[in-house]
Amino acid sequence: MTFNTLADQSSLDTTVAALTAKNYQVLQVENGAAALAEIKTLVPKGASVMNGSSVSLEQIGFVEYLKSGDHGWDNFHAKILAETDKNKQAQLRKESLNSDYYLGSVHALMENGDFLVASNTGSQLPHIAFTSPNLVFVVGTQKIVPGMAEALQRLEEYVVPLEDKHMQQKYQVNTFLSKILIFKGRSPFANRNITFILVNEELGF
Repeated sequence: MTFNTLADQSSLDTTVAALTAKNYQVLQVENGAAALAEIKTLVPKGASVMNGSSVSLEQIGFVEYLKSGDHGWDNFHAKILAETDKNKQAQLRKESLNSDYYLGSVHALMENGDFLVASNTGSQLPHIAFTSPNLVFVVGTQKIVPGMAEALQRLEEYVVPLEDKHMQQKYQVNTFLSKILIFKGRSPFANRNITFILVNEELGF
């Protein structure tokens, strides 16, 4: 199957129903500008925010908006980058794991509502798996796949080669598929809010 084609209406409807059944909030928007507008509404002023490295967030203008400082959020990413002392920077990274909000994307979203997030370093995975109480995922609908087999195929055959090329161009380093998080649901005892902003355009890999 091709992995850069937007989901058809049947697949999208099935996925939205599955995500909703898992008690996730689902917002459907037409483009990246609308996705950014939803984020501005979702995240309150004064909240601490951390984001993963995400082409999707770059494309919708979130990264530039975060850098602008016009949002009133406590931007952990900026604090970490600004700190020159390695020990203090490491401490800030630890503190960022408890950010009020974590924003990113996924590498594959299955029609049953399960999703995959892969990582080389693993730095974003604690936020998603446990620590951040509010997760916001911006997902172009081309990332929707029927099931686990297609999700892994998408990751290994499509995402990783594109991400490797992206990393070489941006940082002159390679990427590696070191860790994969399979997220099937949240514990009913966990006080967490999970929001998917599904965008009707191709975003990210």
